[in-house]
Amino acid sequence: MKNRKIFRVLFVTMVSLLLLTQCANKPKIDLKQNIGEKKVDVFIDGKLFTSYIYPNTIKKPVLWPLMSPAGNMLTRSFPLANKPGDRTDHPHHVGVWLNYGNVNGFDFWNNSEAIAPEKRDGYGTIYHQSVDKIKSGNGKATLITSSVWKSPDGETMLKEHTEFDFSATKKLRIIDRTTTLKAVIDEVKFTDNKEGMFGLRVARELELPSDKPQKLMDSHGVVTKVEKMDNTLVKGNYRSADGVEGIKVWGTRGRWMELFSEIKGEPVAIVIIDNPKNVGYPTYWHARGYGLFAANPLGQKIFTKGKKELNFRLKKGESVTFKYRLVVAGKKLTDAEINKLADEYAKM
Repeated sequence: MKNRKIFRVLFVTMVSLLLLTQCANKPKIDLKQNIGEKKVDVFIDGKLFTSYIYPNTIKKPVLWPLMSPAGNMLTRSFPLANKPGDRTDHPHHVGVWLNYGNVNGFDFWNNSEAIAPEKRDGYGTIYHQSVDKIKSGNGKATLITSSVWKSPDGETMLKEHTEFDFSATKKLRIIDRTTTLKAVIDEVKFTDNKEGMFGLRVARELELPSDKPQKLMDSHGVVTKVEKMDNTLVKGNYRSADGVEGIKVWGTRGRWMELFSEIKGEPVAIVIIDNPKNVGYPTYWHARGYGLFAANPLGQKIFTKGKKELNFRLKKGESVTFKYRLVVAGKKLTDAEINKLADEYAKM
């Protein structure tokens, strides 16, 4: 009997030490709220990974910036900051976001401060309401927020509950976003539209090379038209779950998409993984060479040249949940590695 007790004590001690060792080897993820600056910063081992921000200057809460394991910015700086070489198109492309281009006839996707006052009656806004939970930890952390989707006249159409689960290893960061939208008016119609749904706008270095003239920002924040683009540092390329690459991925359908490039000598990859529980799975990809990288399960008409159409609806009190996994890696991920991450996400 005495030997059994000793064995149990030793066993419990060994398990405890093993768990402590495992926790110690996992990066520390700290979430720090700054109410005055309207943001929650996410730090991994003391270095900024991303921030949940909701300033008055943009029309939805977003994650911005998004940083690589080596500390390089993966999201475009414009319009929140001036960075030489940034494209200055689509001012509504800010950080990482979730919204849609046609909700009861209102455009939530394209709304920004750049919209002329006389045209704002056609655009909807997502308003941050509260931070409901902040939990830091070793290897994993959680942020839960509430928002509302409002029409231009201030009517609340949808209540949004979003959970961000952050996890990390040495060269891998993962954001699992789970967003539930609940209708609070008689009917909410998500009319088939190409502008959706979960997306981000990436830094210049992750774009696909292009020779078309563009308007770029100079070192003084002045927008200048450039007739011939300098693609020296532009090395981005898409690859789909089915092996499609480059600009040909636009409008294709699949459970994941990778965007790979290099920034200041660091190989970097961004992967969006769809979830089998989502409406319209597997999603269509609204992924452009100029840096828009988005998954759109609800806009099917344009991607299929009219062969398919999805007009999703919610009655009052009904809800729908969208789940997406965003992977950030400091290396090129193989198809096998991404498929494993997708399989694990599908089982969660």
